Amino acid sequence: LGANYHLERELTGGGMSRVFVATDLVLGRNVVVKVLPPELAAGVNRDRFRREIQVVAQLQHPHIVPLLSAGEQDDLLWYMMPFIDGESLRTAIERKRQFSPREVTRILHDVVDALAFAHARGVIHRDIKPANVLMQGSHALVTDFGVAKAISAAMPIGGVTSAGMAIGTPAYM
Repeated sequence: LGANYHLERELTGGGMSRVFVATDLVLGRNVVVKVLPPELAAGVNRDRFRREIQVVAQLQHPHIVPLLSAGEQDDLLWYMMPFIDGESLRTAIERKRQFSPREVTRILHDVVDALAFAHARGVIHRDIKPANVLMQGSHALVTDFGVAKAISAAMPIGGVTSAGMAIGTPAYM
């Protein structure tokens, strides 16, 4: 990442990537860096991955966590997003948080609004699940938007990695 970032800690639950919180030393803010493991990155067409990430980076919407940057270093591919100070919908559900009908309606509205915005631009999430919905105050933000598509599209054969695994979360596929 260079001298402008300092890795702080690793987060759990990254699925097919390792997830780190880093400090952007120039702007004084926290960011999330997702790094594809070398075994997954090895099977990815890097030019196609870059093109797909560029499409996703164009999604500017209040309920979509934006991509800030992407890059590669040796055998690693990475992308960066803002750090959202909140919890995932999955975490809230697991700790048995009770949502009022109004809160459920607001969350669904935010998620559907984000999905409709992306779909109108030809981008499909491909891994929508409670873990990819972050709660920030009373708003829901969809994260990892289209990154599964970027990886899938960059694979040599129909979205299956060289290790034979499909891209996405099987329970939600």
